[in-house]
Amino acid sequence: MVIVRLMGGLGNQMFQYALGRSLAEKHSTLLKLDISCFENYTLRSYELHCFNICEHLASKQEVNAVCSRSNSLAKPINMLTSILPSLRLENQNHVKERSFAFNSKVLDAPKNILLDGYWQSEKYFATIENILRQEFVVKYKQNSQNIKIAEKIICAEAVSIHIRRADYIADKRTNEIHGTYSNEYFQKAVEYVNARVALPHYFVFSDDPEWARNNLVISGPMTIVDINDSSRGYEDLRLMSLCRHHIIANSTFSWWGAWLNQSQHKIVVAPSRWFNNSKRNAKDVIPESWIII
Repeated sequence: MVIVRLMGGLGNQMFQYALGRSLAEKHSTLLKLDISCFENYTLRSYELHCFNICEHLASKQEVNAVCSRSNSLAKPINMLTSILPSLRLENQNHVKERSFAFNSKVLDAPKNILLDGYWQSEKYFATIENILRQEFVVKYKQNSQNIKIAEKIICAEAVSIHIRRADYIADKRTNEIHGTYSNEYFQKAVEYVNARVALPHYFVFSDDPEWARNNLVISGPMTIVDINDSSRGYEDLRLMSLCRHHIIANSTFSWWGAWLNQSQHKIVVAPSRWFNNSKRNAKDVIPESWIII
């Protein structure tokens, strides 16, 4: 059994699920989701229920059993790995992320483990891309408002723009980690897309739509999508994925909106700074085919 600890918002939970699903598939075992972090975390809640995933929730007893086993083995494992560092992950039951850089050793982890981290790189789940594209499909029907926007997107040379501000500004710790991007980044990204796409129609998704209306200057058609509240973020994600091209924020939410677009000809523009703190290594977050500005 593979258990993955979920934390953060929808985008982060998707990354965590993706690694867990990859290892569970490799070992032909069951994936279970530990959602205990949300019991005392008021900013976010468990959100993967919206997808057609393999949804099995881990009990506290199952999580504790894995952690207890890991703790009992910690001393002999630490002694062994001090001599043979290459074995560091092979005998651990509680696998913790050490940095945001991709760690290939995680993919050699055994079954019967607890995965604890963010795992923000598609390299962790490259072997099951087709499975994830089938499972990360929203299972709820669209309401009439979302259907109208979806039809508008499908009929246009649609480009999604994601502007994330609310929690990146209001929550001090989140702001320290991520920071926000000024209008300059979005204008440069729009210029890049305009030079390569004929008659683009920009669909703007933001938790601060008023800021977008007052600050984003785009010549040509632009639609602010503000019909879904935070409890239905998956609706915005579904609409984003229907767009042909994407300008993302330093946010896993719009990362997935762009990734779920299956077009081989899509343009995805991403910001050069993923984290405010340069000590956090984010070199493996952005896929090689995406454009960094």
